[in-house]
Amino acid sequence: MKISLCTISFRHQLIGLKDIAFWARDNGFQGIELWGVHARSQPPLALHNAQWMAAQGLSVPMISDYLPLQDPDLLRRRTVALCAQARTWGAGKLRTFAGQHGSAAATPDERRQTIGALREACTIAADHGLRLLVETHPGTLADTLASTCDLIDAADHDALMINFDALHVWEGGGDPVEARRILLPRIAHYHQKNVAARDRLGVFAPGNVYSAAGSRDGMVPLFDGAYDYSGFLSALAQEPGCEASLEWFGDAVFQTLKSDIAEIRARTRNKIPAAKAV
Repeated sequence: MKISLCTISFRHQLIGLKDIAFWARDNGFQGIELWGVHARSQPPLALHNAQWMAAQGLSVPMISDYLPLQDPDLLRRRTVALCAQARTWGAGKLRTFAGQHGSAAATPDERRQTIGALREACTIAADHGLRLLVETHPGTLADTLASTCDLIDAADHDALMINFDALHVWEGGGDPVEARRILLPRIAHYHQKNVAARDRLGVFAPGNVYSAAGSRDGMVPLFDGAYDYSGFLSALAQEPGCEASLEWFGDAVFQTLKSDIAEIRARTRNKIPAAKAV
């Protein structure tokens, strides 16, 4: 498994990308998933930013952004610009969300508009040799396994792939192991994070996560949470070439990421992840 850290983890810290990259390189990460805001604001690191990353033994597998699906003209401009950023960083994947309404709340018109916009963004991405990933996430058309499958079928575009967030699949009532099996042909990346208890899932609401004053209560290291990653890691061990990112939003960023990647490596190396104590 190729594991990246996410620069969004450092959204409220004054740490430069070079320092993050050096630390990632020295602590067992193979990549840096760039938050779109960070990708757009970084000055050149070398003749080509992808070349500089490669010199550190790192890659940028994905740029994670939020495409404006409600505005066709702005969507085209932003998608083309995001594709240009992907070329600069050598990323092959763009991540976005499938709208701003959950599958049960979206009206038929909202659903058609969102799917049409995603299809348009996929066409642009494909023209640039890229793939567009929709994240499994509450409050979107990819909030349950059934709705995600419906979205894939309705969009009907080869460039549309899935950024599989196991915790959000679990949040939506699904079994991440079974959902992964069903969605596997479309999964191009994995996000991994955890929460102390199901009733604390609200801590990942965007308005809270992006606020510097937001609560971090309930955000816990990967193997200390309510979702037991043992079975999921066993499944991922059968997919040695897969790419994943540790998506940490809490405090003690370096300490938590270092501990989590070390534990992932230990469990996947042994091929039999230890069960969580109960």
